Amino acid sequence: MRTHYNPKNNPRVIIIQKLYGKFYNEDDDIDFPKHRFKKFIKDIVLGTIERNDIILDELHNKLGNQFVFEKLDKVFQTILKAATYEFMYKPNLSINIIIKEYLNSSNFFLEDSQTKYLNALLDNIGKKLRSVNA
Repeated sequence: MRTHYNPKNNPRVIIIQKLYGKFYNEDDDIDFPKHRFKKFIKDIVLGTIERNDIILDELHNKLGNQFVFEKLDKVFQTILKAATYEFMYKPNLSINIIIKEYLNSSNFFLEDSQTKYLNALLDNIGKKLRSVNA
């Protein structure tokens, strides 16, 4: 089931776009246009970039050896990094809200079958990270 959101109003879509540009297109200059969630978007984007190594270590630790992060699609990688940052550094946000928002945003970038796989991964990572950090 796809939900239709206006990408201009969805902060997670903007976060995914900015991070993808930084990690895979090597955009050095990241600008944050006027948006009602500009502070939130900027916090997640810059925090994910700054803590990229820590996030990757956590993903490798929590998902185990049978899971190879680098073999995933680049959009998948970007969404997992951003969501992992939120799981780790935004404890006031519920796991279910983070997962729901990234799944809704992923509809712009992924097919339905990929979205289901992403849901399973985000649920797995979120539960493991929050159970340890809580």
